[in-house]
Amino acid sequence: KAAKAAAEEAKAVASGDLEVASKELANSKEALETGKTSCMTVASDHEATVTSRSEELAALNKAKEVLKETSGGAVSQSYSFLQMESRTDLKRSEVVTLVKKLAKISHSTALAQLASRIAAVVKFGAAGGADVFEKIRGLITDMIAKLEKEMHEEAGEKAYCDEQMSKTGTKKAELDDDVAKLTTKIDQATAKSAQLTEDVQEIENELAALAKASAEMDKLRMATHADYEMAKADLELGLSGVRKALQVLREYYGGEGTAALVQSDAQFASMMQQQQPAMPEHHSNAGGAGGSIVGMLEVVESDFATNLAKEESEEADAQSVYEKMTEENKITKVSKEKDVEYKTKESKSLAQTIAELSGDRDT
Repeated sequence: KAAKAAAEEAKAVASGDLEVASKELANSKEALETGKTSCMTVASDHEATVTSRSEELAALNKAKEVLKETSGGAVSQSYSFLQMESRTDLKRSEVVTLVKKLAKISHSTALAQLASRIAAVVKFGAAGGADVFEKIRGLITDMIAKLEKEMHEEAGEKAYCDEQMSKTGTKKAELDDDVAKLTTKIDQATAKSAQLTEDVQEIENELAALAKASAEMDKLRMATHADYEMAKADLELGLSGVRKALQVLREYYGGEGTAALVQSDAQFASMMQQQQPAMPEHHSNAGGAGGSIVGMLEVVESDFATNLAKEESEEADAQSVYEKMTEENKITKVSKEKDVEYKTKESKSLAQTIAELSGDRDT
């Protein structure tokens, strides 16, 4: 009979434990599906857990003390009285009711499990003639020990979480500092890249203006050179013609030289009358008029030669200035194109640097 009662008690306790464990497992699975616990949650909930745990331990100690004070030497009388009560009255005993109430208030699975075990002991413990209150005190003592152990474990977990959060806070500060430095570098690189882009645009505008000026200078040089070629041809042709005319006239009026050619017609006629008698009129060259023509042609020859020399000198000067400006423009063009190349290359490098720094900052 005693063995049967013990077996029934063990079965009831096991059934209660199974029911509570099943509920706890279902709750755990649901909690696992809906969210993950973290050190942040543990840290924020730790104080509430400690408070609840302390209240739970206080209630258990109180229940234990009540049992100790009320059972004492009157266990036989109380137990005899309990044996005469119905099973319904036993279920509603003070200890079971107190523990269930506390389990409900604190939402404690452990207390619910304890209440189930106490109810099983109250229900089946008397059948074997054992001390029911001693068993109940044992259950409460075991539960207190278990809760104290869990509290110490949670305290250790809290300490671990605090340590991890401290490390996380330090690491976060370091990362914030790194982000600030990276942001500064990104801003500086972005500003420099923008300045380089502006410089490249300005240089490209200068190159366009230089190309336009060079084209206009080439056009002007071609026009002035064409005018020179035309003027030179006219002056050389005129000068050649004047020199040929002078050669012809000098050969015709050559005789006594240029001085004889400037004598007047009156002097020549008077001389001829004194040396010989009058003779019939005959043709003679106009030496004086010829000398005037020769003189005029010599002036024209000088003017043509002077103008030709002037045209050649101006053309040489213009060509020299043109060649000098062309060379300077070439040098300037090459220099500015190199500037564009280097600045564009640097701008692309900065863009890559900005992308890398941004990636580092984001990670």
